[in-house]
Amino acid sequence: MTEVYRARSGICHNLAMDQRSPIASDQLGADTALLDRIREWGDALGFQALGFTGVDLQQHEEYLQKWLAKGYHGEMEWMARHGSKRSQPNALVPGTCTVITARMDYLPEGADAEQVLSQSELAYISRYALGRDYHKLMRARLAKLARQIETQLGTGRYRAFVDSAPVLERALAENAGLGWIGKNTMLLNDKAGSWFFLGEIYTDIPLPPDPPQATQHCGTCQACLDICPTQAFVAPWVLDARKCISYLTIEFDGVIPEALRQAMGNRIYGCDDCQLVCPWNKFAAQTREPDFAPRHQLDSITLATCFGWDEATFLARTEGSAIRRIGYSQWRRNVAIALGNADTSDAVVRALQSAVDDPSAVVREHVLWALAQHTQR
Repeated sequence: MTEVYRARSGICHNLAMDQRSPIASDQLGADTALLDRIREWGDALGFQALGFTGVDLQQHEEYLQKWLAKGYHGEMEWMARHGSKRSQPNALVPGTCTVITARMDYLPEGADAEQVLSQSELAYISRYALGRDYHKLMRARLAKLARQIETQLGTGRYRAFVDSAPVLERALAENAGLGWIGKNTMLLNDKAGSWFFLGEIYTDIPLPPDPPQATQHCGTCQACLDICPTQAFVAPWVLDARKCISYLTIEFDGVIPEALRQAMGNRIYGCDDCQLVCPWNKFAAQTREPDFAPRHQLDSITLATCFGWDEATFLARTEGSAIRRIGYSQWRRNVAIALGNADTSDAVVRALQSAVDDPSAVVREHVLWALAQHTQR
């Protein structure tokens, strides 16, 4: 089990900050009411849990460096670009000695995920991306929470992050007691599963830390590893992102290796398979956040409809959505692969034939591959 920060409550890793803080460490250490108040504010802002931890991520840093050395990050060169800032919060934001980690559940109502996956003419979009982009929503609320804390204490510096900076969010959340990192590398919680977002507030105020997650509860289960369509898990807790459908459909904008295309099925943006089979997700609750509800029938839309969008329609349908970040050509590349994997029909073949002269060479290559799948059957 990873060693985590277990320093005395209220003592900052950064001694200079601890000495010049106008809030006495002993006072903060005794003020459990302050943490309760912060959690109440967090609940009012739509967060399901908050945890507090220090900044020691040494063993997680060692794991990250080994993972990067293997090249498992693929073309996500930004994973290695920031040096120690990802694993040393006080290198990213000097003076940081406390990280507040927030959890927000996102599982929306809508079409059943497994039923959508079983119907080859439908487009499967990862459940987190069906509604409004969580980045701006969560970051705005974390910033509001930081302002409330600053008003209460009358001091301190605060920075809010939601996938917007080099942050080891799952490691920090594990250290803050919000769950454990499962074999699928997701953070798991024994009362909430894994269908949730994480966000952080970095502060130079030494708040009392929560007990870290001391146990893992995956046991001998490896359902998440076995279900992966592209077998992207090299071993428990080790993901080769170069094979991961989420990486391929979102982070990678080039030509997807032919050996992986059929296994992608109808997944056009992300993949949830390792979460769908996780036994702990029987405890996951549907989100209370209306903005995470599916938009434009994206929870059960057909592939032909998605492929028929021109760029203006794509931009209109994905306004305010995380999907927009991949751009129109990458969207069509992803849908073309899914159409190649769909059951053969006139509608599917016509959709593909309409794009054999697509302006994008990458799209054209995947369209021709998809058409070949139907002529070979």
